[in-house]
Amino acid sequence: MAEATSTDRVIIFDTTLRDGEQSPGISLDQGEKLEIAEQLARLGVDYIEAGFPVASQGDFEAVQAIARSVRGPVICGLSRTSLADVDRCWEAIEAAEHTRIHTFIATSETHMRHKLRMTPDQVKAEAAAAVAHARGYTDDIEFSPEDASRSDFDFMCEVLQVAVDAGATTLNIPDTVGYGIPEEYANQLRRIRAKVSGDYVLSTHCHDDLGLAVANSLAAVRAGARQVECTINGLGERAGNAAMEEVVMAIKTRADFFAGSDGIPLDTGIRTEELGRTSRLVARLTGYAVQYNKAVVGRNAFAHESGIHQHGVLSERTTYEIMDPGAVGAGESQIVLGKHSGRHAFADTLAKMGLKIQGDALNAAFARFKELADRKVQLTEADLEALVAEELGETVAEGTYTLVAVESAGGTATTPTTTVVLAADGKERTATCEGDGMVDAACKAIRELTGVDGRLTDYTVTSVTGGVDALADVALQFEVDGLRMSGRGLSTDVVEASARAFLNAINRILRAQGSGEDRTKVIRPGSLRLL
Repeated sequence: MAEATSTDRVIIFDTTLRDGEQSPGISLDQGEKLEIAEQLARLGVDYIEAGFPVASQGDFEAVQAIARSVRGPVICGLSRTSLADVDRCWEAIEAAEHTRIHTFIATSETHMRHKLRMTPDQVKAEAAAAVAHARGYTDDIEFSPEDASRSDFDFMCEVLQVAVDAGATTLNIPDTVGYGIPEEYANQLRRIRAKVSGDYVLSTHCHDDLGLAVANSLAAVRAGARQVECTINGLGERAGNAAMEEVVMAIKTRADFFAGSDGIPLDTGIRTEELGRTSRLVARLTGYAVQYNKAVVGRNAFAHESGIHQHGVLSERTTYEIMDPGAVGAGESQIVLGKHSGRHAFADTLAKMGLKIQGDALNAAFARFKELADRKVQLTEADLEALVAEELGETVAEGTYTLVAVESAGGTATTPTTTVVLAADGKERTATCEGDGMVDAACKAIRELTGVDGRLTDYTVTSVTGGVDALADVALQFEVDGLRMSGRGLSTDVVEASARAFLNAINRILRAQGSGEDRTKVIRPGSLRLL
């Protein structure tokens, strides 16, 4: 039985620039590969598999450029067992501060018969010759039996043994087609350790065809693997590889579960605060966006919309977060205001924006927020500012009338018509009017219901945010007998926003008329949000 490695540190072998770049549609140029490699070095990976030098002249030159300029991680090149491939690989990486040659050959029956067209004895001979040849260039040699999870176990171990005997220092057991199941894969690695003698590091390289790449990698670590091959954002062939950020944070977060032979928690050496930045860089340069709900680095990984969750996180972050977002470069927890949010999160968000409201004003603003949230998926800070400004204006004005409903109809072949329902003194009144447009018709209906008539001196509508669900923010001025008042309305519907703004101005006029305020004064609700 082979001895366990002398360290319980988990080596992180990044293959974003090799296996990750093999994702359909990704083709990084030399400059882009260098930029990613430099960031991987800052991240603290142990190995960078920079590419497959024999694949193309461009890949060779990119690997060579990385080897010449990136310091810190070991620079590795991938090679088939052909001696010419090994030579080409060494030529690409020899300028590196630290070098590794990674050579591989398939050991499953289906690969040997249909792809290699080689006998088992030929495969063993190829493996031994390639490792021995590579060992003439560097002492750090990795060997992989491709499609290990579908290979005959005893034969694969024979190949692994000849590789170790020829000088391989790392044995990587690839689940090339994502066929493995965690318990099965972990057991396979334990059996390899028991059967293949020598001084080597066991490594895992898992694909995600069944969504188990990370689970298989972590099971392998528990079984004694001390190198994990992975990619940023889980990029790779088909469904991708094990995502580095998930593997690293699982080991870090569950240190109680992942412990070495001496009981000391395992360590990866990764600077986790660089994970977010690395993920964003790789996403930008590859064109592969990160899914919103992606673990660790997804946009929603530390975002909370449910009112229950928001209340919990605001009271104590660990109620719903097992990781500190700052530890992975994600900044702070995000309270996302939407239709599932509660009053606690709403008030907390407003307070952080400097909008300190309470009592009836808060209740009115929250009710309006819930109404708007049913129409718009997510409300931004700009939306909230406009909403609070509108509601504070109405609260201070103590409006005589309340808008209950607005129904509009119009088009190129019909006369625009709007029906408005207002409430006052506990009673509702309805009016339907035609106009030059649906907004004009709404204003006529409000004039009829309130009995207030005058002149509209200014009307402006702006989009609070971008997108088709943006809130319309209407600001206007209305003059009656020399008294001018500003009104403001907010809604995802321009007609409704206009009706709210118009009614807001009329309520202010009625209040001013009843209190004898200065008739030359222009009162603007926008000033009410300077809190």
